[in-house]
Amino acid sequence: MAESKRQNPGGKASIATPNMGPSTLVSLENALSGAIGARIRLQTTLPSHPTMEGNLVTACPITNLVAITTTTSPNTPPTHHILPISSIQNFTLLSVPPASNGSTSSSNTAPALRSVPTAALLARADAAVARLKEAASRKNKNAGKEAQDLFDGLSRTLPTRWDGNSIVVMDSVVIVAPYRGEDCRAGTGVPATTLSRVRKVVSLPKDTTSIKDNHSK
Repeated sequence: MAESKRQNPGGKASIATPNMGPSTLVSLENALSGAIGARIRLQTTLPSHPTMEGNLVTACPITNLVAITTTTSPNTPPTHHILPISSIQNFTLLSVPPASNGSTSSSNTAPALRSVPTAALLARADAAVARLKEAASRKNKNAGKEAQDLFDGLSRTLPTRWDGNSIVVMDSVVIVAPYRGEDCRAGTGVPATTLSRVRKVVSLPKDTTSIKDNHSK
């Protein structure tokens, strides 16, 4: 077992690793980076975990943090710990990480990719764009609030569209500004009852509740 010790607290420490030849001094961060995947024992300055034993998941030189998983028994789920490298006094390598032989285990095999249903996605996108355009066509920025409220109330129960600043109902009756009952005009061949019905709605107080209630009767 190789034991790596922090020689000077604060800053980067020198770690003595036995049997590594003439140059044996490495930083704690480098030593931990080389032990990723191994089982190690840590001696720390943390009062809650003075000693930790488990598998080293990672050692990040940017955040100066290490992640280690520990277990109390084979039947219990692992506990994940993240702690600063500066809190580690020394660590002991208990077992080396598994060697990579170039083969890929079934757990690391990428799932088979399925073809993307492009046609269906494009159809959904076109439908969404059509809905947005329809919603935009129902709003007239040049009409006043009362005119827009009248349009919204009529469109709840009758086919209604804008033609410039005029409201067209059932493609039969045109309501021009200032959108009163007498401002309703019927096209050729439109029944008088249709024009009368629209005029009655337009003559109501300009609130959508009255319009909706009138059409629901």
